[in-house]
Amino acid sequence: MADFVRIYDTTLRDGTQAQGVSFSKTDKVRIAEKLDAFGISYIEGGWPGSNPKDMGFFEAMRGRVLSHARLAAFGSTRRAGNSAEADANLRSLLEAETPVVTIFGKSWLFHVHEVLRVTPDDNLDIVGSSCAFLRDAGREVIFDAEHFFDGYADNPTYALDVLRRAVAHGASSVVLCDTNGGALPEVVQQVTETVRGVLPAEVVVGIHCHNDAGCGVASSLASVRAGARHVQGTVNGFGERCGNANLCTIVPCLMLKMGFSCLQDDRLGSLRELSRFVCDLANMEEDIRQPYVGRAAFAHKGGMHVNAVAKNAATFEHVPPESVGNRRRILVSDLSGGSNILLKAEEHDIRLDGKGPEVKQILAELKRLEAEGYEFESADASFKVLVKKLMHSHERFFDLEGFRVMVEKRGPEQPCISEASIKIKVGERTEITAAEGSGPVNALDKALRKVLTGFYPEIADVRLKDFKVRILDGDEGTAAKTRVLIESTDGKAIWGTVGVSENIIEASWEALLDSVEHILFERRDAQAKQA
Repeated sequence: MADFVRIYDTTLRDGTQAQGVSFSKTDKVRIAEKLDAFGISYIEGGWPGSNPKDMGFFEAMRGRVLSHARLAAFGSTRRAGNSAEADANLRSLLEAETPVVTIFGKSWLFHVHEVLRVTPDDNLDIVGSSCAFLRDAGREVIFDAEHFFDGYADNPTYALDVLRRAVAHGASSVVLCDTNGGALPEVVQQVTETVRGVLPAEVVVGIHCHNDAGCGVASSLASVRAGARHVQGTVNGFGERCGNANLCTIVPCLMLKMGFSCLQDDRLGSLRELSRFVCDLANMEEDIRQPYVGRAAFAHKGGMHVNAVAKNAATFEHVPPESVGNRRRILVSDLSGGSNILLKAEEHDIRLDGKGPEVKQILAELKRLEAEGYEFESADASFKVLVKKLMHSHERFFDLEGFRVMVEKRGPEQPCISEASIKIKVGERTEITAAEGSGPVNALDKALRKVLTGFYPEIADVRLKDFKVRILDGDEGTAAKTRVLIESTDGKAIWGTVGVSENIIEASWEALLDSVEHILFERRDAQAKQA
């Protein structure tokens, strides 16, 4: 179909070359299944001749039936001096038993002379014989023309001859690779137009961009505009150096902005879920400002903006958040107006009268606290607790009668020992307990949850996910006011809370207290709705 763009995902190969990214064999299988369910056309599983893990992945995928995607093994053209039949790399590509094989070859004379150290004609023979060998073995052959834009700038005739040789010997797709990531979108578009004009119509022209100039997505879209119908990239833009072109941006741009179809099954609404899934398996924090899928992609803070969004979301949202599986977020801060408060409260199922005094009271208290150093953009749960207190609907689940935190170091070679004891009262019953932790805040958190679990067993699965400390006024040195932001989770939801004090333990206690009260509120509300 002329309007269909084949999406080729290389997260499992190129994506793993990113600093800090590593996937186990099991991780790779799970990601492949997720990509297939999303509707990707091609999944590149790795280079079977380069390491045992990639070969293990292909073995694990053998016999699995994919619903939409075709699995590809990746490797290089044959070595100079080898025949294709005797080349170990090409044999390992066939041993992966994938329906598709992608091989890269040289299209830049500089690499032909300096890296391969062969003649230009020898390189053409290497490309042609490698493609023919794989085609004759029954594989769909995709040829990645490495450093194509550099090669084209150096000698366009030779770069195009490389593509023609690959096509003449069995490649059904040729991919123009901006391997150094330095080509600008207008160059990519012009060169793609030229390539599309000289190759047979049945040959699919593809694009593979890196992001070293910050143009990976823009260049990929420009190439499609010029006739490319195959786009390579990675989920979240993972990749070597500055990363690969980000499919989480490219796919919605193609579908929602340019009118192309590019998923075998229209699962665009699960894009954010896919993005987070890959982040989780890579053990990487998500980029909250990532277009379309980031938590901040549809976050509104300025009072005038929020007021406009409340009237018509299209005023400040270029696409509906739900179209990519995201959601609108209203932020509250000292820049907020009444609309922020109303919409934010509505997010938490709190109904406020827009003309009543509560909105002004909440807004005034919010701005007072922000002036003292509190910050609620990442602390939704603290905002909800604050609103409930101001509306006098705050339920006291327990009273703190005191806590003590001790840190002891018994010698220069010994680790610090942290211990916290806490005394609380629930109704007429008082309990005291203690716990050790890896630090004073960890010890206090453990002691609090330990003593409360006897009264509220539903919090047993709550744990700290993240802990951030910021010094608000460095001029005061170690006596400076400190802001603590805590993320907590019960394995399903994640919520943020905040505390501020000159004493870091006191600030941490405030954030811990809001975290516990928030989840108790949530679960009591859920129980009330079920009753």
